Amino acid sequence: MNAPVLSRQIPKPLVALRGISKQFSNGTLAVRNVNLDIPAGEFLSLLGPSGCGKSTLLRMLAGLGAPSAGTIEWPTMDYDASGQPMRDLGFVFQDPTLMPWATALKNVMMPLTLKNVSKAEAEERSVEALKMVGLAGFEKAYPRELSGGMKMRVSIARAIVTRPKILLMDEPFAALDEITRHKLNNDLLELWSAGGFTAVFVTHSVFESVYLSQRIVVMAARPGRIMADISVDAPYPRNEQFRTSADYAAWCRVASEKLKEAIGS
Repeated sequence: MNAPVLSRQIPKPLVALRGISKQFSNGTLAVRNVNLDIPAGEFLSLLGPSGCGKSTLLRMLAGLGAPSAGTIEWPTMDYDASGQPMRDLGFVFQDPTLMPWATALKNVMMPLTLKNVSKAEAEERSVEALKMVGLAGFEKAYPRELSGGMKMRVSIARAIVTRPKILLMDEPFAALDEITRHKLNNDLLELWSAGGFTAVFVTHSVFESVYLSQRIVVMAARPGRIMADISVDAPYPRNEQFRTSADYAAWCRVASEKLKEAIGS
């Protein structure tokens, strides 16, 4: 008697993009026919030149814009009475976008306050979030008293304080010096490892995408479309030893070649 054949169940992705296109009112086709599954817990980078639709995709994932065609599905998320997904996410913009009149603590507390979390709980969780990003002791500091890197840390703390399932990051470190950027890359990986969230990270940098990611989606411009999907088979934790290794250099070459092909397409 033959043994029964058991089919292996493939876990549902956290989010699935199906045939996504975006055309703006001026006629610009920013994104065309993007299909992408993002599993829970993955660190994914969107890599490509300016104008390839990376930020547009990120904003559509966040619900800050609707696709012109296609669907964005959240198979494991709850939906509200109107049929809209209850996106459990945090968003870190290119600029920190902090309230200049509020302390670091008050800035981080804001999303919890909007969710009607009690003041005591919001403050406790916000203090912990600032500690997680290396800003313990700066709770009472105002944005004008913080460096660029510290402001971005506050922005990240504000995004993770709600304990999101997915963290969307739109070139958050692009304006920072290289030393600060490297340090924040390391800190971000520690947060991702400890927090268990899914990360979608937009960047122009081959080196940053390889250092951070399990997977790199390379996009071409005009219109934005996926040209390559690279799995970075390098173990975590990653540190300066990895950054100077032959494996890192090899992955950077692969990503660079795919980016070159995307730019020339």
